[in-house]
Amino acid sequence: MRVWIPTTLKALPYRVHTVLTDNGIQFAKKPGTEAYRAHPFDALCQRHGIEHRLTKPFQPWTNGQVERMNRTIKETTTKAFHYTSLEELRSHLEDYLWTYNSARPLRALKGRTPIGFILEQWHKDPQPFKGDPGHYLPGPNT
Repeated sequence: MRVWIPTTLKALPYRVHTVLTDNGIQFAKKPGTEAYRAHPFDALCQRHGIEHRLTKPFQPWTNGQVERMNRTIKETTTKAFHYTSLEELRSHLEDYLWTYNSARPLRALKGRTPIGFILEQWHKDPQPFKGDPGHYLPGPNT
């Protein structure tokens, strides 16, 4: 966790203010152990000024969107192809996520692509962004 979160945060064009996770041990302490010390994930979030929220216990539908996306990714990668190396999987996953975010219109975004939605938000109010997210789109020099 210590490696990818700061790297990912630097790569995003906007500031992350809240993270919603389930109550798994990778994100939350077991009840009764809160007094000893902060969970490493909470400490990391705090260090980066991110509010960490937990889903309500025994309400699995809260994780539905994440679980559905995980299933979609699995169906289009590991269940559809055989990879001879981790690098091959990583490369295919990168390509898939780029295509998903830049070319696939989503109903939840009223027919816009995720990147199109982010650009639209930036044009409305650039304040929450670190800079122009347009450099994430492919162009003549990519």
